[in-house]
Amino acid sequence: MPTRKNTDEAKSDCLLTTKDAAAFLALSPRALESWRLRGCGPSFVRLGERAVRYRRQDLQEFVAAGVRRSTSDTGPEAG
Repeated sequence: MPTRKNTDEAKSDCLLTTKDAAAFLALSPRALESWRLRGCGPSFVRLGERAVRYRRQDLQEFVAAGVRRSTSDTGPEAG
């Protein structure tokens, strides 16, 4: 029987489609497609010529990097 830790690890390692990643971020799939074209947004994995997937960990890191305390907060200084 799988343990909860193993189940959580497997869940975090799974690859999400653009549609699923967009739902995770509460965005439209079109927003992620646009960000990929412009080179911004969360990291993604290209599988072959057309298949694009997202790792849950990359999505969580993308969200964490966007946390701000005020509208004038530009985030961490680039070093």
